[in-house]
Amino acid sequence: MKKLFSVTAALCCSLWSAQAQNNPVIQTHYTPDPAPMVRKDSVYLYTGDDIPGYPFYYMTKWRVYSTADMVNWTDHGSPISLESFSWAVDRAWAAQCIERNGKFYWYICAQSKDNNMAIGVAVGDSPTGPFKDALGKPLIATPNWSNIDPTVHIDSDGQAYLYWGNGHLYYVKLNEDMISYTGDITEVPQTAESFGGVRGGTNNQDVYIEGPWFYKRNQQYYMMYAGMENRTECLSYATSQSPTGPWQYKGKIMSKQPTNSFTNHGGIIDFKGKSYLFYHNALLKGGGSYGRSTAIESFTYNADGTIPAISISAEGPAPAGVINPYKRVEAETIAKAENCSTSQDEQTGVYVSDIRTGGYLRIRAVDFGKTAPTSFTASLAAGLAGGILEVHVDSVGGTKLASIIVPRTGGWQSFKTFTEKVTAPVTGVHDVFFAFKGQNITAGRKLYNFDYWKFER
Repeated sequence: MKKLFSVTAALCCSLWSAQAQNNPVIQTHYTPDPAPMVRKDSVYLYTGDDIPGYPFYYMTKWRVYSTADMVNWTDHGSPISLESFSWAVDRAWAAQCIERNGKFYWYICAQSKDNNMAIGVAVGDSPTGPFKDALGKPLIATPNWSNIDPTVHIDSDGQAYLYWGNGHLYYVKLNEDMISYTGDITEVPQTAESFGGVRGGTNNQDVYIEGPWFYKRNQQYYMMYAGMENRTECLSYATSQSPTGPWQYKGKIMSKQPTNSFTNHGGIIDFKGKSYLFYHNALLKGGGSYGRSTAIESFTYNADGTIPAISISAEGPAPAGVINPYKRVEAETIAKAENCSTSQDEQTGVYVSDIRTGGYLRIRAVDFGKTAPTSFTASLAAGLAGGILEVHVDSVGGTKLASIIVPRTGGWQSFKTFTEKVTAPVTGVHDVFFAFKGQNITAGRKLYNFDYWKFER
Protein backbone atom coordinates (compact mmCIF):
# COMPACT_ATOMS: atom_id res chain seq x y z
CA MET A 1 0.00 0.00 0.00
CA LYS A 2 2.87 2.39 0.84
CA LYS A 3 4.52 1.70 -2.52
CA LEU A 4 1.20 2.15 -4.32
CA PHE A 5 0.66 5.49 -2.58
CA SER A 6 4.17 6.68 -3.51
CA VAL A 7 3.69 5.73 -7.17
CA THR A 8 0.26 7.37 -7.31
CA ALA A 9 1.55 10.54 -5.66
CA ALA A 10 4.50 10.68 -8.05
CA LEU A 11 2.20 10.28 -11.05
CA CYS A 12 -0.14 13.00 -9.76
CA CYS A 13 2.76 15.35 -9.08
CA SER A 14 4.17 14.67 -12.55
CA LEU A 15 0.80 15.33 -14.17
CA TRP A 16 0.23 18.52 -12.21
CA SER A 17 3.74 19.77 -12.90
CA ALA A 18 3.17 19.36 -16.63
CA GLN A 19 -0.14 21.21 -16.40
CA ALA A 20 1.38 23.98 -14.24
CA GLN A 21 4.14 24.60 -16.77
CA ASN A 22 3.17 27.68 -18.78
CA ASN A 23 6.48 28.58 -20.42
CA PRO A 24 6.66 28.68 -23.38
CA VAL A 25 3.38 30.62 -23.34
CA ILE A 26 2.29 29.58 -26.87
CA GLN A 27 2.23 25.83 -27.51
CA THR A 28 0.24 25.60 -30.77
CA HIS A 29 2.99 27.13 -32.95
CA TYR A 30 6.69 27.96 -32.70
CA THR A 31 6.92 31.71 -31.96
CA PRO A 32 10.46 33.16 -32.02
CA ASP A 33 11.58 36.78 -31.63
CA PRO A 34 8.74 38.07 -29.37
CA ALA A 35 7.93 41.79 -29.65
CA PRO A 36 5.30 42.90 -27.10
CA MET A 37 3.26 46.11 -27.46
CA VAL A 38 1.08 47.55 -24.67
CA ARG A 39 -2.13 49.18 -25.84
CA LYS A 40 -4.75 50.30 -23.31
CA ASP A 41 -5.64 47.26 -21.17
CA SER A 42 -4.06 44.63 -23.41
CA VAL A 43 -0.67 43.38 -24.54
CA TYR A 44 -0.21 42.48 -28.21
CA LEU A 45 2.55 40.05 -29.05
CA TYR A 46 4.15 39.97 -32.51
CA THR A 47 6.26 36.93 -33.30
CA GLY A 48 7.90 35.00 -36.08
CA ASP A 49 6.82 31.53 -37.17
CA ASP A 50 9.60 28.95 -37.03
CA ILE A 51 9.24 25.86 -39.18
CA PRO A 52 11.48 23.27 -37.51
CA GLY A 53 13.10 20.50 -39.49
CA TYR A 54 15.11 22.79 -41.76
CA PRO A 55 18.88 23.27 -41.36
CA PHE A 56 18.51 27.02 -40.79
CA TYR A 57 16.05 29.70 -39.60
CA TYR A 58 13.22 29.21 -42.06
CA MET A 59 10.16 31.47 -41.65
CA THR A 60 7.59 32.68 -44.18
CA LYS A 61 5.12 34.67 -42.04
CA TRP A 62 4.50 36.53 -38.79
CA ARG A 63 1.90 35.98 -36.05
CA VAL A 64 -0.10 38.10 -33.57
CA TYR A 65 -1.41 37.21 -30.10
CA SER A 66 -3.02 39.30 -27.36
CA THR A 67 -3.78 39.06 -23.65
CA ALA A 68 -5.42 41.11 -20.92
CA ASP A 69 -4.05 38.96 -18.08
CA MET A 70 -0.53 37.84 -19.18
CA VAL A 71 -1.42 34.14 -19.04
CA ASN A 72 -4.29 33.50 -21.47
CA TRP A 73 -3.20 34.38 -25.01
CA THR A 74 -5.64 34.84 -27.90
CA ASP A 75 -4.34 33.72 -31.29
CA HIS A 76 -5.13 36.26 -34.03
CA GLY A 77 -3.49 34.23 -36.75
CA SER A 78 -1.03 35.42 -39.36
CA PRO A 79 -2.00 38.81 -40.85
CA ILE A 80 1.17 39.20 -42.95
CA SER A 81 3.62 36.92 -44.71
CA LEU A 82 6.37 37.16 -47.30
CA GLU A 83 3.59 37.33 -49.92
CA SER A 84 2.46 40.64 -48.37
CA PHE A 85 5.64 42.30 -49.67
CA SER A 86 6.25 42.19 -53.43
CA TRP A 87 9.97 42.77 -52.90
CA ALA A 88 10.49 39.96 -50.32
CA VAL A 89 11.61 36.49 -51.39
CA ASP A 90 12.76 34.68 -48.24
CA ARG A 91 13.58 34.78 -44.49
CA ALA A 92 10.66 36.37 -42.61
CA TRP A 93 12.77 37.19 -39.56
CA ALA A 94 12.27 39.35 -36.45
CA ALA A 95 9.82 42.27 -36.39
CA GLN A 96 8.19 44.85 -34.09
CA CYS A 97 4.92 46.83 -34.22
CA ILE A 98 4.13 50.28 -32.79
CA GLU A 99 1.09 52.58 -32.78
CA ARG A 100 1.04 56.20 -33.88
CA ASN A 101 -2.00 58.44 -34.49
CA GLY A 102 -4.37 55.49 -34.64
CA LYS A 103 -2.27 53.55 -37.16
CA PHE A 104 -0.15 50.48 -36.47
CA TYR A 105 3.27 50.19 -38.10
CA TRP A 106 4.81 46.72 -38.26
CA TYR A 107 8.52 46.81 -39.09
CA ILE A 108 9.75 43.54 -40.58
CA CYS A 109 12.91 42.23 -42.20
CA ALA A 110 13.20 39.85 -45.13
CA GLN A 111 15.56 38.89 -47.91
CA SER A 112 14.97 41.08 -50.94
CA LYS A 113 15.23 40.26 -54.63
CA ASP A 114 18.77 41.65 -54.80
CA ASN A 115 19.86 38.96 -52.29
CA ASN A 116 20.31 41.36 -49.37
CA MET A 117 18.38 41.60 -46.12
CA ALA A 118 16.09 44.64 -46.00
CA ILE A 119 13.63 46.27 -43.59
CA GLY A 120 10.07 47.01 -44.66
CA VAL A 121 6.97 48.31 -42.94
CA ALA A 122 3.33 47.22 -43.05
CA VAL A 123 0.52 49.47 -41.82
CA GLY A 124 -2.93 48.67 -40.42
CA ASP A 125 -5.86 50.32 -38.65
CA SER A 126 -5.94 47.67 -35.92
CA PRO A 127 -3.22 45.97 -33.87
CA THR A 128 -4.35 42.66 -35.37
CA GLY A 129 -4.73 43.86 -38.95
CA PRO A 130 -5.41 43.63 -41.74
CA PHE A 131 -2.00 45.02 -42.70
CA LYS A 132 -0.56 46.01 -46.06
CA ASP A 133 2.87 46.98 -47.32
CA ALA A 134 3.12 50.73 -46.72
CA LEU A 135 5.72 51.44 -49.41
CA GLY A 136 5.81 48.68 -52.00
CA LYS A 137 9.57 48.62 -51.43
CA PRO A 138 11.95 48.34 -48.44
CA LEU A 139 12.38 51.23 -46.02
CA ILE A 140 16.02 50.24 -45.37
CA ALA A 141 17.64 48.66 -48.44
CA THR A 142 21.39 49.10 -48.21
CA PRO A 143 23.46 46.20 -49.66
CA ASN A 144 23.94 44.70 -46.22
CA TRP A 145 23.00 41.43 -44.52
CA SER A 146 23.02 43.30 -41.21
CA ASN A 147 19.61 44.82 -42.02
CA ILE A 148 17.67 42.61 -39.62
CA ASP A 149 15.90 42.81 -36.23
CA PRO A 150 14.25 46.26 -36.35
CA THR A 151 13.18 47.88 -33.05
CA VAL A 152 11.26 51.16 -32.88
CA HIS A 153 10.45 53.72 -30.19
CA ILE A 154 8.62 57.06 -30.20
CA ASP A 155 10.19 59.47 -27.71
CA SER A 156 8.26 61.86 -25.47
CA ASP A 157 9.03 64.76 -27.85
CA GLY A 158 7.40 62.88 -30.74
CA GLN A 159 10.62 61.88 -32.49
CA ALA A 160 10.64 58.22 -33.56
CA TYR A 161 13.80 56.13 -33.79
CA LEU A 162 14.42 52.89 -35.67
CA TYR A 163 17.37 50.75 -34.57
CA TRP A 164 18.47 47.46 -36.14
CA GLY A 165 21.50 45.33 -36.92
CA ASN A 166 23.38 42.06 -36.82
CA GLY A 167 27.02 42.42 -35.85
CA HIS A 168 26.62 46.17 -36.30
CA LEU A 169 24.06 48.48 -34.70
CA TYR A 170 22.41 51.22 -36.80
CA TYR A 171 19.67 53.81 -36.36
CA VAL A 172 17.72 56.45 -38.24
CA LYS A 173 15.29 59.15 -37.16
CA LEU A 174 11.89 58.32 -38.60
CA ASN A 175 9.62 61.06 -39.90
CA GLU A 176 6.16 61.53 -38.39
CA ASP A 177 4.64 59.40 -41.17
CA MET A 178 6.69 56.45 -39.76
CA ILE A 179 7.44 55.17 -43.28
CA SER A 180 10.32 57.52 -44.19
CA TYR A 181 13.34 58.95 -42.44
CA THR A 182 15.44 62.10 -42.40
CA GLY A 183 19.21 62.19 -42.41
CA ASP A 184 21.77 59.47 -42.89
CA ILE A 185 21.89 56.00 -41.43
CA THR A 186 24.14 56.18 -38.37
CA GLU A 187 26.22 53.29 -37.07
CA VAL A 188 26.59 53.13 -33.29
CA PRO A 189 30.24 52.77 -32.17
CA GLN A 190 30.86 49.52 -30.30
CA THR A 191 33.30 49.60 -27.43
CA ALA A 192 33.79 47.62 -24.24
CA GLU A 193 32.36 50.61 -22.38
CA SER A 194 29.18 50.67 -24.46
CA PHE A 195 28.43 46.98 -25.07
CA GLY A 196 30.80 45.02 -22.88
CA GLY A 197 33.17 43.87 -25.59
CA VAL A 198 34.55 44.47 -29.05
CA ARG A 199 33.94 42.01 -31.88
CA GLY A 200 37.17 40.16 -32.55
CA GLY A 201 38.78 41.62 -29.44
CA THR A 202 40.15 39.89 -26.38
CA ASN A 203 36.87 40.38 -24.53
CA ASN A 204 34.43 38.67 -26.86
CA GLN A 205 32.02 37.39 -24.20
CA ASP A 206 29.34 40.09 -24.34
CA VAL A 207 29.84 41.88 -27.64
CA TYR A 208 26.67 43.11 -29.36
CA ILE A 209 25.42 40.42 -31.76
CA GLU A 210 21.81 41.13 -32.80
CA GLY A 211 18.21 41.49 -31.62
CA PRO A 212 18.17 45.07 -30.21
CA TRP A 213 15.19 46.18 -28.10
CA PHE A 214 15.04 49.95 -27.60
CA TYR A 215 12.79 51.62 -25.02
CA LYS A 216 12.59 54.40 -22.46
CA ARG A 217 11.67 54.20 -18.80
CA ASN A 218 11.81 56.93 -16.14
CA GLN A 219 13.79 59.31 -18.41
CA GLN A 220 16.42 56.65 -19.11
CA TYR A 221 16.95 54.87 -22.42
CA TYR A 222 17.59 51.13 -22.55
CA MET A 223 19.12 49.00 -25.28
CA MET A 224 18.68 45.28 -24.65
CA TYR A 225 20.42 42.99 -27.12
CA ALA A 226 21.66 39.47 -27.73
CA GLY A 227 25.29 39.23 -26.68
CA MET A 228 27.66 36.29 -26.91
CA GLU A 229 28.57 33.95 -24.07
CA ASN A 230 30.38 30.64 -24.51
CA ARG A 231 29.36 30.40 -28.17
CA THR A 232 25.68 30.94 -27.44
CA GLU A 233 23.60 34.09 -27.07
CA CYS A 234 22.66 35.73 -23.79
CA LEU A 235 20.56 38.85 -23.16
CA SER A 236 22.51 41.94 -22.11
CA TYR A 237 21.79 45.66 -21.98
CA ALA A 238 23.16 49.17 -21.99
CA THR A 239 21.62 52.51 -20.96
CA SER A 240 21.91 56.11 -22.04
CA GLN A 241 20.63 59.55 -21.13
CA SER A 242 20.00 60.24 -24.84
CA PRO A 243 18.11 58.22 -27.48
CA THR A 244 21.23 58.17 -29.65
CA GLY A 245 23.83 57.42 -26.97
CA PRO A 246 26.55 57.30 -25.87
CA TRP A 247 25.66 53.92 -24.42
CA GLN A 248 26.99 52.51 -21.17
CA TYR A 249 27.17 48.76 -20.72
CA LYS A 250 25.24 47.55 -17.66
CA GLY A 251 25.61 43.77 -17.75
CA LYS A 252 23.79 40.55 -18.51
CA ILE A 253 20.06 40.03 -17.98
CA MET A 254 19.68 36.37 -18.93
CA SER A 255 22.86 34.33 -18.79
CA LYS A 256 23.82 30.65 -18.52
CA GLN A 257 20.22 29.47 -18.83
CA PRO A 258 19.15 26.10 -20.30
CA THR A 259 17.23 27.59 -23.23
CA ASN A 260 18.46 24.86 -25.63
CA SER A 261 18.72 27.51 -28.37
CA PHE A 262 21.77 29.17 -29.85
CA THR A 263 19.86 32.46 -30.24
CA ASN A 264 17.92 34.65 -27.87
CA HIS A 265 15.77 37.66 -28.70
CA GLY A 266 13.74 39.64 -26.20
CA GLY A 267 11.46 42.54 -25.36
CA ILE A 268 10.62 44.33 -22.12
CA ILE A 269 7.36 46.06 -21.12
CA ASP A 270 5.56 47.42 -18.06
CA PHE A 271 1.92 46.32 -17.77
CA LYS A 272 -0.57 46.72 -14.92
CA GLY A 273 2.14 47.79 -12.49
CA LYS A 274 4.57 44.95 -13.23
CA SER A 275 7.58 44.52 -15.50
CA TYR A 276 7.97 41.60 -17.90
CA LEU A 277 10.81 40.14 -19.95
CA PHE A 278 9.84 38.34 -23.16
CA TYR A 279 12.38 35.99 -24.73
CA HIS A 280 12.45 32.77 -26.70
CA ASN A 281 13.74 29.29 -25.94
CA ALA A 282 13.73 25.86 -27.56
CA LEU A 283 11.98 23.99 -24.75
CA LEU A 284 8.64 23.38 -26.46
CA LYS A 285 8.15 19.76 -27.48
CA GLY A 286 9.70 19.19 -30.91
CA GLY A 287 11.59 22.48 -30.76
CA GLY A 288 15.26 23.33 -31.12
CA SER A 289 17.46 26.17 -32.32
CA TYR A 290 15.26 26.32 -35.42
CA GLY A 291 12.03 25.76 -33.50
CA ARG A 292 11.90 28.47 -30.84
CA SER A 293 9.00 29.65 -28.68
CA THR A 294 8.07 32.73 -26.65
CA ALA A 295 8.47 32.63 -22.87
CA ILE A 296 7.86 35.36 -20.25
CA GLU A 297 9.27 36.21 -16.83
CA SER A 298 8.07 38.92 -14.47
CA PHE A 299 10.74 40.93 -12.65
CA THR A 300 11.32 44.06 -10.57
CA TYR A 301 13.80 46.78 -11.52
CA ASN A 302 16.41 47.66 -8.93
CA ALA A 303 15.97 50.98 -7.14
CA ASP A 304 18.55 52.64 -9.43
CA GLY A 305 16.75 51.48 -12.59
CA THR A 306 19.13 48.63 -13.39
CA ILE A 307 17.74 45.25 -14.44
CA PRO A 308 18.44 42.22 -12.23
CA ALA A 309 19.66 38.88 -13.52
CA ILE A 310 16.61 36.88 -14.62
CA SER A 311 16.35 33.09 -14.70
CA ILE A 312 13.95 31.09 -16.81
CA SER A 313 11.01 29.37 -15.12
CA ALA A 314 8.50 26.71 -16.08
CA GLU A 315 5.64 28.59 -14.40
CA GLY A 316 5.92 31.96 -16.12
CA PRO A 317 4.06 35.00 -14.77
CA ALA A 318 1.04 34.94 -12.45
CA PRO A 319 -2.38 35.98 -13.78
CA ALA A 320 -2.92 39.74 -13.96
CA GLY A 321 -6.68 39.45 -14.43
CA VAL A 322 -9.55 36.99 -14.81
CA ILE A 323 -11.65 35.50 -17.61
CA ASN A 324 -15.43 36.11 -17.64
CA PRO A 325 -16.98 32.74 -18.60
CA TYR A 326 -20.43 34.24 -19.16
CA LYS A 327 -19.28 36.07 -22.26
CA ARG A 328 -18.21 34.34 -25.47
CA VAL A 329 -14.59 33.22 -25.12
CA GLU A 330 -12.66 32.21 -28.21
CA ALA A 331 -11.31 28.66 -27.96
CA GLU A 332 -7.97 30.01 -29.22
CA THR A 333 -7.65 32.00 -25.97
CA ILE A 334 -5.30 29.59 -24.24
CA ALA A 335 -2.88 29.39 -21.31
CA LYS A 336 -1.66 25.90 -22.21
CA ALA A 337 -2.44 23.48 -25.04
CA GLU A 338 -1.59 19.82 -25.62
CA ASN A 339 -2.20 17.69 -28.73
CA CYS A 340 -3.81 20.41 -30.83
CA SER A 341 -2.97 23.41 -33.01
CA THR A 342 -4.75 26.47 -34.41
CA SER A 343 -5.89 27.25 -37.95
CA GLN A 344 -7.71 30.10 -39.65
CA ASP A 345 -10.03 30.66 -42.59
CA GLU A 346 -12.04 33.58 -43.96
CA GLN A 347 -15.37 32.35 -42.63
CA THR A 348 -14.53 31.40 -39.04
CA GLY A 349 -11.29 33.23 -38.38
CA VAL A 350 -8.94 31.47 -35.98
CA TYR A 351 -10.01 28.26 -34.22
CA VAL A 352 -8.45 25.32 -32.38
CA SER A 353 -7.72 22.50 -34.83
CA ASP A 354 -6.00 19.13 -35.15
CA ILE A 355 -7.45 18.05 -31.80
CA ARG A 356 -6.29 14.59 -30.73
CA THR A 357 -7.17 12.13 -27.98
CA GLY A 358 -5.33 12.83 -24.73
CA GLY A 359 -4.94 16.54 -25.40
CA TYR A 360 -6.42 19.47 -23.51
CA LEU A 361 -6.68 23.24 -23.22
CA ARG A 362 -6.04 25.07 -19.97
CA ILE A 363 -7.60 28.49 -19.35
CA ARG A 364 -6.34 30.17 -16.19
CA ALA A 365 -8.19 32.32 -13.65
CA VAL A 366 -11.78 31.88 -14.84
CA ASP A 367 -14.12 33.77 -12.47
CA PHE A 368 -17.50 32.04 -12.07
CA GLY A 369 -18.64 34.57 -9.48
CA LYS A 370 -20.93 33.79 -6.56
CA THR A 371 -23.66 32.05 -8.58
CA ALA A 372 -22.87 28.72 -10.25
CA PRO A 373 -23.51 28.26 -13.99
CA THR A 374 -26.28 25.93 -15.13
CA SER A 375 -25.27 25.21 -18.74
CA PHE A 376 -22.26 25.13 -21.04
CA THR A 377 -22.19 25.91 -24.77
CA ALA A 378 -19.43 25.20 -27.30
CA SER A 379 -19.09 25.73 -31.05
CA LEU A 380 -17.61 22.60 -32.65
CA ALA A 381 -17.14 21.11 -36.10
CA ALA A 382 -16.38 17.52 -37.09
CA GLY A 383 -16.08 15.72 -40.38
CA LEU A 384 -16.37 12.38 -38.55
CA ALA A 385 -18.26 11.40 -35.41
CA GLY A 386 -16.89 10.03 -32.16
CA GLY A 387 -15.10 12.82 -30.29
CA ILE A 388 -15.94 13.96 -26.77
CA LEU A 389 -15.27 17.37 -25.18
CA GLU A 390 -15.14 17.28 -21.38
CA VAL A 391 -15.06 20.37 -19.16
CA HIS A 392 -13.14 20.14 -15.85
CA VAL A 393 -11.95 22.61 -13.22
CA ASP A 394 -8.64 22.82 -11.34
CA SER A 395 -6.95 20.01 -13.32
CA VAL A 396 -7.52 17.93 -16.43
CA GLY A 397 -8.87 15.18 -14.16
CA GLY A 398 -10.62 17.52 -11.73
CA THR A 399 -14.33 18.01 -11.11
CA LYS A 400 -16.22 17.48 -14.36
CA LEU A 401 -18.71 20.23 -15.17
CA ALA A 402 -20.05 19.08 -18.53
CA SER A 403 -19.47 16.67 -21.40
CA ILE A 404 -20.38 17.00 -25.09
CA ILE A 405 -20.42 14.01 -27.44
CA VAL A 406 -19.56 15.57 -30.79
CA PRO A 407 -21.40 14.11 -33.80
CA ARG A 408 -20.55 14.63 -37.44
CA THR A 409 -21.55 18.23 -38.22
CA GLY A 410 -21.25 18.19 -41.99
CA GLY A 411 -17.55 19.02 -42.33
CA TRP A 412 -14.47 20.20 -40.44
CA GLN A 413 -15.42 23.86 -41.08
CA SER A 414 -19.17 23.38 -40.49
CA PHE A 415 -19.44 24.69 -36.92
CA LYS A 416 -22.52 24.03 -34.81
CA THR A 417 -23.32 25.00 -31.21
CA PHE A 418 -23.91 22.35 -28.55
CA THR A 419 -25.33 23.02 -25.07
CA GLU A 420 -25.22 20.69 -22.07
CA LYS A 421 -26.22 21.05 -18.42
CA VAL A 422 -23.52 21.78 -15.84
CA THR A 423 -23.58 18.77 -13.53
CA ALA A 424 -21.49 20.09 -10.62
CA PRO A 425 -21.72 23.47 -8.88
CA VAL A 426 -18.74 25.80 -9.25
CA THR A 427 -18.19 29.35 -7.98
CA GLY A 428 -15.20 31.62 -7.55
CA VAL A 429 -11.98 31.61 -9.56
CA HIS A 430 -10.73 28.34 -11.08
CA ASP A 431 -8.63 27.10 -13.94
CA VAL A 432 -10.79 25.45 -16.61
CA PHE A 433 -9.59 22.43 -18.58
CA PHE A 434 -11.12 21.21 -21.83
CA ALA A 435 -10.16 17.55 -22.16
CA PHE A 436 -10.19 15.90 -25.58
CA LYS A 437 -11.51 12.36 -25.45
CA GLY A 438 -12.10 9.79 -28.16
CA GLN A 439 -13.62 6.38 -28.58
CA ASN A 440 -12.17 3.20 -30.09
CA ILE A 441 -13.12 4.34 -33.58
CA THR A 442 -11.33 7.66 -33.10
CA ALA A 443 -8.01 6.35 -31.83
CA GLY A 444 -5.15 8.27 -33.41
CA ARG A 445 -7.22 10.48 -35.67
CA LYS A 446 -8.45 14.07 -35.56
CA LEU A 447 -11.52 14.50 -33.33
CA TYR A 448 -13.09 17.91 -34.01
CA ASN A 449 -12.40 21.66 -34.35
CA PHE A 450 -13.28 24.11 -31.54
CA ASP A 451 -14.30 27.74 -32.17
CA TYR A 452 -15.67 29.25 -28.93
CA TRP A 453 -17.30 28.48 -25.56
CA LYS A 454 -19.55 30.11 -22.97
CA PHE A 455 -21.28 29.31 -19.67
CA GLU A 456 -24.83 30.39 -18.76
CA ARG A 457 -26.40 30.96 -15.38
